[in-house]
Amino acid sequence: MSVLKIRAALETALAAMSPALATAWENTAYTPTAGMPYQRVSMLFEPPVNTEYGPSFQQSGMFVVALCWPQGAGMADLSARIELLRATFPRGAAFTSDGLTTQVARTPLILAAILEGDRYVVPVQVPFLATITS
Repeated sequence: MSVLKIRAALETALAAMSPALATAWENTAYTPTAGMPYQRVSMLFEPPVNTEYGPSFQQSGMFVVALCWPQGAGMADLSARIELLRATFPRGAAFTSDGLTTQVARTPLILAAILEGDRYVVPVQVPFLATITS
């Protein structure tokens, strides 16, 4: 259940951002609108860390938001969205879902852009950490 709670906490924060942006949620059907930007979400869970014997552990990983902009649209709006992501998920920010708090472990990372079809895609990784206790 901790994986679902971590995902829900971070995805809820992303969905609450303003202005809203069309989102391709992980493992859901999504068809981009030509010429319009959207964001694509994925999660990477790292191996759990057991700091002591027992059922408690720390779960870290990356919440990845790939910003998919039309090629040739320039960098102003894309850069503003990157800054909004960093402002929404600053280091130390905490988001809770169903009693589990997930914390942003470091300032979000901006990765190199890639070209995908007609899109200029900039992945932004939000490193997170949650302590799961039973």
